[in-house]
Amino acid sequence: RLLRIIDWLDHAVELGASGLALGPVFASRTHGYDTTDHRRIDPRLGTDADFDRLIEECRRRGLRVLLDGVFNHVGTDFPRYRDALHSGSGEWFRRGRNGFATFEGHGELIALNHANPDVVAYTVEVMDHWLSRGADGWRLDAAYAVPSSFWAKVLPQVRGRHPQAWFVGEIIHGDYPTQVQAGGLDSVTQYELWKAIWSSLNDGNFHELDWALQRHNTFLQTFVPLTFIGNHDVSRIASQLTDIRHVEHALVLLLTTGGTPSIYAGDEWAWRGVKEERAGGDDAVRPEFGSRPDGPDDTLSLHQYLIGLRRRNAWLHTATTEALQLSNTGYVYRTGTGTDSLVVALNIGDAPMNADLPAAGRVIAGSGAPPVDRVQQLVVPPHGWVIVD
Repeated sequence: RLLRIIDWLDHAVELGASGLALGPVFASRTHGYDTTDHRRIDPRLGTDADFDRLIEECRRRGLRVLLDGVFNHVGTDFPRYRDALHSGSGEWFRRGRNGFATFEGHGELIALNHANPDVVAYTVEVMDHWLSRGADGWRLDAAYAVPSSFWAKVLPQVRGRHPQAWFVGEIIHGDYPTQVQAGGLDSVTQYELWKAIWSSLNDGNFHELDWALQRHNTFLQTFVPLTFIGNHDVSRIASQLTDIRHVEHALVLLLTTGGTPSIYAGDEWAWRGVKEERAGGDDAVRPEFGSRPDGPDDTLSLHQYLIGLRRRNAWLHTATTEALQLSNTGYVYRTGTGTDSLVVALNIGDAPMNADLPAAGRVIAGSGAPPVDRVQQLVVPPHGWVIVD
């Protein structure tokens, strides 16, 4: 199945993506997060040669590859765990009340002992192996459950061999900057902003979004977060939002604020899928991909335009935001770095929204954009948006 991804690489380039973030590709018993062998490609997905071919095809198109590393826990078929069950010696694993500790109560996921130097050395070796094979970085699954001291031991050793590698930790809540600095991470997943985007759009409460963006500004002083409006662990944005018209607003927010934005495959066509808290509850969010849909698509075109806008304005990577006008259903903000800036106006109300700009500007995108080159006042249509340069 790794080879089937190659058929989608040209689409990734046309979308404007700079890289490909894979889910777990290593040998496991079930869903990939119960690893049995970090050094072997899961035979259900292909072979080592297939992995090398995928890397080669990505390189040919200028796409980087991010691997998903599960180093908090392993599956019950992990050889050292099987040995520990027979020998009673389990230095590789954390102890719980009734034996070995598990990850968040999942009996099939056995928590590693991150204080063990052998676990540190093993993780370094695995990361080095796949980076040497052509990967560009690692998403660190469940990094919030791993002591920062573990990453602080592992990552400098890996960076010594691969100084350009990028490491992003899956962190859901807490003190993001402290976790980045203590663990030596490059970035973490910005769940606070994800939550604020869809929640403020659903509730008609842009005050929540503005508060989250103020915190986001402080994060950018320390690191650049990985931003998103969808991933494999949450309901798709087209299903999460109660008004499908606001998918555009969510995307505008993602691609006009500071961060390293990621697009969850399929969201560019506004695919739907609801995550449920049950066994198999992720299936609707993670469908098997067939062939690429044919024909034009407005959501896809908007993705392409906004990603192109971001690429032409590379300063957006570290841009901070400032509210210029704020109400429950209307939000106008300046996003910028130094002398570079854009003004974005969002309206999720049922009436037109008037907005005064700090200076005359050129409307470069939006719904119902006025047919003039330069404006200092905007009328944003109901449930519309405008970007001004």
